[in-house]
Amino acid sequence: MSIGILGKKLGMSQFFDDQGRAVPVTLIEAGPCRITQLKTSQTDGYAAVQIGFGLTREKLINQPAKGHLAKSGEEFLRHLREYRVEDLGGLELGSPITVDRFEAGQKVDVSGNSMGRGFSGYQKRHGFSRGPMSHGSKNHREPGSTGAGTTPGRIYPGKRMAGRYGGKKITTRGLTIIKIDSQRNLLVVKGSVPGKPGSFLNIRPANRVGSQPAKGGK
Repeated sequence: MSIGILGKKLGMSQFFDDQGRAVPVTLIEAGPCRITQLKTSQTDGYAAVQIGFGLTREKLINQPAKGHLAKSGEEFLRHLREYRVEDLGGLELGSPITVDRFEAGQKVDVSGNSMGRGFSGYQKRHGFSRGPMSHGSKNHREPGSTGAGTTPGRIYPGKRMAGRYGGKKITTRGLTIIKIDSQRNLLVVKGSVPGKPGSFLNIRPANRVGSQPAKGGK
């Protein structure tokens, strides 16, 4: 069963292993989440579990969402995510999902939105090389040629140019859980995860083929 958990990034720190080496880690406040819906093959065509995380005010929830959340509890939740499963055995509507479902040493995949950096130029966004810096040069940070002239007389779609950078969903795969604190609902994960402190995260067990450690994250 590959039910994940929702949480938020608290920040980065370091953890010392048995050999005294400093290991960079990320602190994640994961859960507690609430099961808000159970989908079955008979009613929905597939089996899935929907969980919610993050308390919010009643005025920020519309009427359909209020009726949906009222079936599983009284608190209003901000984030909802769904996980497909093969079996719904042992799961009940309104029951909590906590960090106790994970264990130290387990591999997880963490998804979240990367840090938004606004409008960025060619060097920062794509890693272009700059132009000559000598006297008289006028293309220090310009892109160079963007295409042909008269034919076709336009810039092809997909050309790497300046524009909005960051603020996209990123999944960092194959991260190792270093430590679990059940009392404070904390997951200590080796390495970095997407987003800045306070950003929303989706943590899933890395039990799929191809879940290997990936570069990047922020």
